[in-house]
Amino acid sequence: MRFGKLTAAVAGLAATALVVTGCGSAGGSGSELAGSWDEIVTAATEEGSVTIYSNHAPANLEALKAAFEAKYPGIELTYVRGTDSDLIPKVEVENRTGNGVADVHMTTDAGWIQRSLDAGEYSVEVVAPAVENPDYRAEDGVLDDTFFVTSATSIGLAWNTQNVPGGLASPEDLLDPRLEGKVGVVTPAGYPAVVHIYRRMDIDYGEAFVERLAALDPRIYTSGPGVTQALASGEVWAAPGASMDVLVERDKGAPVDFALPENPIGIPFYSHVLSAAPNPNAAQLLADFMVTAEGQEALSENYIAALPGIPGTGVEGSDVVAQDLELADPDTLEASAVSEYVARWEQMFLG
Repeated sequence: MRFGKLTAAVAGLAATALVVTGCGSAGGSGSELAGSWDEIVTAATEEGSVTIYSNHAPANLEALKAAFEAKYPGIELTYVRGTDSDLIPKVEVENRTGNGVADVHMTTDAGWIQRSLDAGEYSVEVVAPAVENPDYRAEDGVLDDTFFVTSATSIGLAWNTQNVPGGLASPEDLLDPRLEGKVGVVTPAGYPAVVHIYRRMDIDYGEAFVERLAALDPRIYTSGPGVTQALASGEVWAAPGASMDVLVERDKGAPVDFALPENPIGIPFYSHVLSAAPNPNAAQLLADFMVTAEGQEALSENYIAALPGIPGTGVEGSDVVAQDLELADPDTLEASAVSEYVARWEQMFLG
């Protein structure tokens, strides 16, 4: 079974603009994958560049670039950052034409991952030694020897510490009647990932949780950052599906805090080495680096790492790693199923 895990949210995390950093050669070296790992490292240095397409946060990709180039000063890392809807068509065109630019692709789109695995033409086997590290838990983080979990974010409970000084220990705490009109939620309209999050709430947070949440007359926002800012200002006091961006605001001094519930709803980032990669050796070297402790400290800061015990990652009091956060079932993200759920949600929350 290709998808042993099918319960996390997908896509919709990246900003709309593409961001390109670095000046790697678009044409690549035209080289082939070398034999032993030592030979791959040597060949990667000869290639001299590597490009990744990713919808991860720009600050994290910049940190990855700096850390990778410090480790391998002879290889320039270029990242192209955009949404899945920006980047996946580029991957498909490059594969179809054979004119590859990207060497590695990182995505949160569970539907496309499944379609790619079914097609069997977009990826090559990842041979990175770091994937074999027992702490990486490859049995939970690698799909068909090609896609490998690289990082994750999670949806959790958040609150304004001035108005909810005792915090929130569980999703049930958020349903306290005194929070009526003071809970912030994100509309699912236009966001299949948010639809999935609400569906999971009824499973992971408790039966009929969403219906009971609607009874609190929550304030509705169009994005996760909108909820985060409302929490920081005190416009709302609590949120059941806040992003880990709350931790960034807390570290800046905002009166907010964040906790993962017992059954967190997560969004894993999966990466794969592209079959059209113009720099196949550097691609494998980058894949390897991303799942080392050094790579994880850069890529997963303020996110959930794919290795345990990485400084600056995860949430205090939780030992969740990226492998614990499961991919969504793509069937639940079909357009008709999403539209049906949005209509039901709007009836509950808007009347």
